[in-house]
Amino acid sequence: MSDLALVSRYLRPYRRQFALAALCAFVEAALELCIPFVMAGIVDVGVATGDMGLVLALGARMVALAAVAGALGMGYARFSAEVAMGFGAGLREAEYAHVQGFSFSNLDDFDTSSLVTRMTTDLTVIQNALVMGFRPLLRGPVMLVCGLVIACTMSSRLAVVFFVILPALACALALIVHRVAPLFGSMQHAMDQLNDALQEDLVAIRAIKAYVREGYVAERFDEVNARLADAATRTFRTAVINTPVFTLSMNVASVALLWFGGQMIMAGEMGVGTLTGFMSYVLLIMNSLMMISNVFLLLARAVTSIHRVGEVLRERPAIKSPTHGIGRVGTGEVAFRDVSFRYSPTAEKDVLSHVSLHFPAGSTVGVLGATGSGKTSLVQLMARLYDVTSGSVEVGGHDVREYDLKALRDGVGVVLQKNVLFTGTVRDNLRWGDATATDDELLHACRLACADEFLDRIGGLDADLGHGGGNVSGGQKQRLCIARTLLKHPRVLVFDDSTSACDMTTDARIRESLTRLADVTKVVIAQRVASVMDADQIVVLEDGRVHATGTHEELMRTDDIYRELYESQVGGMAGAGTAGAAGAGATARAAAVETTETPATSTGKEAPDAR
Repeated sequence: MSDLALVSRYLRPYRRQFALAALCAFVEAALELCIPFVMAGIVDVGVATGDMGLVLALGARMVALAAVAGALGMGYARFSAEVAMGFGAGLREAEYAHVQGFSFSNLDDFDTSSLVTRMTTDLTVIQNALVMGFRPLLRGPVMLVCGLVIACTMSSRLAVVFFVILPALACALALIVHRVAPLFGSMQHAMDQLNDALQEDLVAIRAIKAYVREGYVAERFDEVNARLADAATRTFRTAVINTPVFTLSMNVASVALLWFGGQMIMAGEMGVGTLTGFMSYVLLIMNSLMMISNVFLLLARAVTSIHRVGEVLRERPAIKSPTHGIGRVGTGEVAFRDVSFRYSPTAEKDVLSHVSLHFPAGSTVGVLGATGSGKTSLVQLMARLYDVTSGSVEVGGHDVREYDLKALRDGVGVVLQKNVLFTGTVRDNLRWGDATATDDELLHACRLACADEFLDRIGGLDADLGHGGGNVSGGQKQRLCIARTLLKHPRVLVFDDSTSACDMTTDARIRESLTRLADVTKVVIAQRVASVMDADQIVVLEDGRVHATGTHEELMRTDDIYRELYESQVGGMAGAGTAGAAGAGATARAAAVETTETPATSTGKEAPDAR
């Protein structure tokens, strides 16, 4: 009931159409109930007495009743379609908007494929239940009750047949609905799994072809597809049992009525027309029960879908802007004060444990550490993509929880580890950083990110990047993402391993360009020592804790982990004794150990940036 109450609010804009549809269905049912009664009069009076005038008059009345009922049926179809389509669009829009308000921790609770299913398949099921179920839901009870009343009026003795068959039929229907209701949930879950496999295979289609794994993914897809087919077969195999049950009930009722009715006609206790009309009411009553059972099956599936949609709508965003949040990040000063963090309250261990750090405004900070040491988690807390478990993170002298979220995330620009570009042109993507940016501003950001080097080759700002930026290489994606973030003019700029697909020379040029941003605090997560050795402060993380902090020279003297990283990557090019010259010679060393960036993902597109 709580799920129904949750989604029913989206029907409110269509209350007028809903009421008109209900009125049309109700009146249509009432008119159809009158037709067998008129037909009985034609047979028993008009035909029996040979009064053709009466036959024609009553026949015309039947035609008129049928025509009006048909018009009302068309009216119902129109109004119900407006209600169902409008309701579905409003609910889908509300669900999508609600998902946009989710924090990262909320999104961790839902698979992408499941969210897609809930916004498409589940909403379609709910719409179908409205269009196909609302009319029988109104007509069925009306026709059942009125049909029984009229049948009792025509012959109370024959009506006993109904009161014997109907309870048995109702029990059978209740058992079917009770059995099939939970199966719909299993079927929708299997649909989620199918969408998940399909989405993953299509996104990774190039890797699948590169590793010649088409057969493997085809077998995996066949498995989830068969699982969905099995779930659907079990569900509908149970659901269709209602048809033979109804057919059997209708045939038993018809035989019993003809048997007892025939005896009453032979005894002169009933006219042929009365029995003919009575048999028409048999069809009406049994059809009404068939409609009611189908409605129950539709509602059973719709309730499952409503519950799944309701789960999304009831999910409360874990992170919200304060009511009167700070509207601007003043400086780029960052401080971590005894910060501990875990992604889930049920996790056995903290991802970050008792981290205390201070980054002065305008400084450059490098963050190093092994995979899983908590580097990405550390910088995500700065933009409040997650909230700390304990302690506090301060930006510009204020706890990040005191800021308006938009102001904070405009002030703390994060170039995520996973680069995301959207379908459209280079200009369209860059303007995610600043929707009002001029072409000169866009080009200036591209120069800082060294993206201007390939712009002309791919078609300039009007170049089409394709779906997900598939028309550019990995390094080019990273540079465009950096340019997009620079257009936000942040006070703190975070690079989460954001030049890993660029060659060392390009990486060095990007870092050299960023040194011109004197008033911006730059936090660089990197796997390569050469990317951070010029930083004002280097933080070494180990197993979620701060292992060491200092400059390159200090860490070379005092920290074994940093020295091992340096020696393994830079080798004998610059010994520990020449660490004092590291700042001046960083670019030269970087070029000497140049690597090749990730190749283009589309054949015939931009070549790798190996320079």
